[in-house]
Amino acid sequence: MWPLVLCSIVALAICVERFWTLRKSRITPKHLVAQVWGWIKNNQLDKKKLKSLKDSSPLGEILAAGIVNHAHGREVMKEAIRDSGRQVVVQLERFLNTLGTIAVITPLMGLLGTVIGMIKVFTVITSQGIGDANALAGGISEALLTTAAGLCVAIPALIFHRYFERKVDELVVVMEEEALKMVEVLHGEREAVDK
Repeated sequence: MWPLVLCSIVALAICVERFWTLRKSRITPKHLVAQVWGWIKNNQLDKKKLKSLKDSSPLGEILAAGIVNHAHGREVMKEAIRDSGRQVVVQLERFLNTLGTIAVITPLMGLLGTVIGMIKVFTVITSQGIGDANALAGGISEALLTTAAGLCVAIPALIFHRYFERKVDELVVVMEEEALKMVEVLHGEREAVDK
């Protein structure tokens, strides 16, 4: 049971951290591309603002990578955005592997508890016979309790693992769209940002 309790604490901590970290307002702030375009249009984009853009959010980090490579042409700029985007995705998916692993191993841990409980039951039967119902009930209870505990940890962990994977995918799509707007604006295919 102690490993299951530990897994449940870790899973809960990961869920709380991911809910906090993967907020849309933190990852893709509204009107960031428009703000950056305003800086560029008014010749206000300097190294200090570029650094603050990079540190402001994951989207800002991607946009900053593209802006730094703007002078090298559209394809180089897109490649810099893709490279930065890959690094950002790794940050967004942080701890999701651990959460997925917890979702997979906790039912197995519960099953292990079931097996251990049944071994105890058979040990009691071997040493005392089947006449002592209390001794048998303790082993059977342990077996069922660990299985239930394993499932109670695994089911929410799996649900939240899938939820966070989907959330990361949605945030990546939004960041790609915003980065492409920046590329189009900087290379003159669009006059203004729609937002």
